[in-house]
Amino acid sequence: MSQQTDIIKKRYDRIAPYFDRIEGMMETMMFGDLRARIWQQVQGDKILEVGVGTGKNFPYYPADKSYTAIDFSPAMLQQAQKKNEQLALGIDLAVMDVQQLDFPDNHFDCVIGTFLFCSVPDPELGLQELKRVCKPAGQVLLLEHVLSSHKIIAAMMHMLNPIVVRLVGANINRQTVKTIQACGFDSVAVLPGSSHLVKLIRAIK
Repeated sequence: MSQQTDIIKKRYDRIAPYFDRIEGMMETMMFGDLRARIWQQVQGDKILEVGVGTGKNFPYYPADKSYTAIDFSPAMLQQAQKKNEQLALGIDLAVMDVQQLDFPDNHFDCVIGTFLFCSVPDPELGLQELKRVCKPAGQVLLLEHVLSSHKIIAAMMHMLNPIVVRLVGANINRQTVKTIQACGFDSVAVLPGSSHLVKLIRAIK
């Protein structure tokens, strides 16, 4: 694990017990509907969720599928495990870095992550790992906040980004769609429901 990854991991470990409360209002007002939209796109039987965090996506998991979920923060994963047990979901949870997945090539029908690549130190490396473990013609689904296409808002995001990174380890000015397009997927689409700040993305291997 790189030094930068370790620093960000420790930040998430620190805020894990309070994470759901910190994001509670935004989750209720906006993110819940977006999570539902992206999870409705899931296809196949063998699913990997990367950056599971505290398990906020668990209520949106489609039934009758096999789930594995990973996160690089042990403290965040502890919160997810509590929900896993409370909901009796039977999800296979593991501490793992998305930049170095411990799975064989072509292993999952679908790989999905929500609000993850803002905090991955090397997003292209992480995306290449998602592509590697996804089966041929399988899909990688992402819900990500990105740099706004509005110039004034984008300038403010660039200005605030160092503060946000220092506080919680998340970058608010990444151009994740362009990064995915550079990773050699067969196709990349921005799905309906996206905005200038938040994108629902489907990439086909």
